[in-house]
Amino acid sequence: MKFLLGFNGSEEAKAALVLAGTEAEIFKAKVYIITSMGGGRGEKPEEIGKTARDLEFAEQFLKEKGVACETFQLARGKSPGEDVVSFAEEQNIDKIFVGVEKKSRTQKIILGSTAQYIILKAPCPVVSINRSFK
Repeated sequence: MKFLLGFNGSEEAKAALVLAGTEAEIFKAKVYIITSMGGGRGEKPEEIGKTARDLEFAEQFLKEKGVACETFQLARGKSPGEDVVSFAEEQNIDKIFVGVEKKSRTQKIILGSTAQYIILKAPCPVVSINRSFK
């Protein structure tokens, strides 16, 4: 089996990491950990460095559990939701794990909802989790 974890280093993403790791242990699945960045001149070196450290943290967490994993720092000019769905299609992913951050109505209108996009467009089941899960 192949799982996909959308990871941005947030507390919600860490909760999804824990759950993905647990299920990957049970099902002997490989976990693809991805972070989506816009790319181009808009990316700041400190953001790129933080993303690399976040991915390293997630990779180390899974490897300590004995879970096979691979990390990807995507900068393909897509929104994070589009990147997750495209990657899932390209890699024939069996299940996606995402952390869900609560947003106000105004934030949803302005920023959109990455998790909602993934849930509606994904080619496979999606597990969404918030930070209150332990």
